[in-house]
Order: sequence, then C-alpha cells, then structure tokens
Amino acid sequence: MTLKKKQLIECQSLWKIFGQKAKTAMQAVKERNLTKEQVHNEFDCIVGVQNATFSVDEGEIFCIMGLSGSGKSTLIRHINRLIEPTSGEIFIDGENINNLNQTELREIRSSKIGMVFQNMALLPHKNVRENVAFALELRGIDKKSRDKVANETLETVELSGWGDRYPDELSGGMQQRVGLARAIAANPQILLMDEPFSALDPLIRRQLQDQFIELSQIMHKTTIFITHDLDEAIRIGQRIAIMKDGMLVQIGEPEDIVTDPVDDYVAKFVSGISNLHLVTAGKIMQSIAEYEASAGPVKEESLLKAKLDDDLDCLIDLSIKTDEPILIESESKIVGIVSKKTLLAGIQGHWNT
Repeated sequence: MTLKKKQLIECQSLWKIFGQKAKTAMQAVKERNLTKEQVHNEFDCIVGVQNATFSVDEGEIFCIMGLSGSGKSTLIRHINRLIEPTSGEIFIDGENINNLNQTELREIRSSKIGMVFQNMALLPHKNVRENVAFALELRGIDKKSRDKVANETLETVELSGWGDRYPDELSGGMQQRVGLARAIAANPQILLMDEPFSALDPLIRRQLQDQFIELSQIMHKTTIFITHDLDEAIRIGQRIAIMKDGMLVQIGEPEDIVTDPVDDYVAKFVSGISNLHLVTAGKIMQSIAEYEASAGPVKEESLLKAKLDDDLDCLIDLSIKTDEPILIESESKIVGIVSKKTLLAGIQGHWNT
C-alpha cells in the first residue's frame, strides 16, 4: 500500500490583480469571466496571476517555469506573503497564511520559509559567516551557537574557510552559495528559490545545479524553484508547472510534460528537449501479448532485462548488446517488452500514450 504524501504547500484559486481598481476588477472577473485583456481595457489593471491552484508535497522540488512576464515570480512571492493575493488562499502545513497577523507572518518567514533570490542582497558590512547566520541573529540566538551553525552550513556548500571574507571579495557563484547557505542555516521547512542561478555563467550554473541537487537529496527540503530554463527545470524538478500569462498551463512530471504536452504552447517549449534521459521504458514498452501477436512467442529466459524506469539511453546501451527485444520488469515481475522497433520509435518521439 502506497502512503499518501503530506501536502506542505497548497494554493487554491489564487489571483493577483495589480491596479487601483483591483478589487472591482476581481469581482468583475468572477461575475463575467473576463480575460486578462478585458481586465486591462476595462479597469486599467494588470492580471499577474490567474486562478492558480496547485500543491507541493513535503520534500518535493516543484519547478515553476515560464518566460519573462509569465507571472512566476509574482506567484512565488505569495507563498510567504511578500505579495498579498487579490483572491484565493495559501496554506502552509495546513495553516491559512492569509489569516496571519504581521507578528505571526514574521515568525513563519523566519522559522518555516527560506528564500533565495537571483540577487542575493548580501549585507556588505557583514562578513560571510555573519551573513549566513543573520536569520539566527534575528531570532536572538547567541553568537557562539550561530557561528557554529554558519560554519557547518558553509562547509555544506563548499565554502569552508571563507567565513571571515566579505561579499565583495567573492565571485558571483560564491555569493550565490552564501545566499543558499543563509537560507538553509535557519533550517526552514520550505525553500523558495527565484531564478537563483540564472545570472551565472553556464559552467558555474551547472555546478551549482549539481550541488543543489545533492543538497536536496540530503536535506529533503520542500522547494519551489522558479526558472525560465526548461533544461534546468527538468534537471532539478520532480514536477514542473508551465506558466503563461499568469496561468498554470500544465503541471506534471518532466517525462509527462515532454511526452504529452497539453497544448501548442507547451509543445513549442519542449520541442528541443532530448528524450534520451527523460522517456522511460514504461512509456514505450508493449505488453508481452501485443508483441507476441505480431512477432511470435517470447523465450523470456534468453532475453536481457531492464527496469520500468530505465531511460532510453540505458535501453540503447542494452540494445547494442543483443538483436533480441528487452524485457521490462518492475518489482521482479515482467511487465512489458521493448523491441528495437519500439525503441527507435521512442527515440524519434513516438510512443504508446
């Protein structure tokens, strides 16, 4: 029996409309189902987020991606109420944060939620160790204790020995790691990351992505990660939400987004993505009965085997070793078969749906 995962973040019918007549515009949207353009023309208001509903499981990395102006940064700032919603509700660990007063909101921001921005905004008059420990200082934790946590966190992000330096002595990539260390030093349940690596050179960006993935496997923090780069979203996210014009167009696992785009907009996004490390055996396999109907009986004992979640690249490696089809197993049971024909079709982007 599979246990249902705990939903740590829930957004329900979230709207954000900017402008002096935002409340009136919101009411008109509910009553007349106005479009974004109609709201702008009639009320001179901008719709930043449209009816966003999603949840994030405890420990999950949830990527929200879209082009500039799609509303992704506006959306993430609702999670810790840096932006107030025009309508809708946000729950953190079951608590409706719309109902929190300013004191309670400060508490949840300092104890449960850490945020990493594209611009780290490190305090220039404080050294690296003091920057990392800043949230702990605000909590009133003594210097010895917070310095210990800061040093341990700097070691985690591979910046041991840099604690006494100042931000202007660090490279951009190192400053980004200090920002990440500052966020995780407070040991929050939730990390909100708004395009944290997008301003970095490609090589450094890739290194920090790898480091973040490794840290995530250790820390199991619930993370919402904002990016405009689909490759980055696919590398990092366990699920991806595609955003356009303030709307969440599609939410799904990377394989689902790439292999089954919901519309032409998503299809264009994913058109340049390689399937080799995304599409799995489970997506392209045939049933044994289906295969045998056209190719004859299968001698299972003589065939190579692969796992249900092995990707196309792995199947290619196996296929090179044999002229026979490959058996696919899950939990020690044979669940399907992949022939060279179905493998080639998968590489070309054709599979069973």
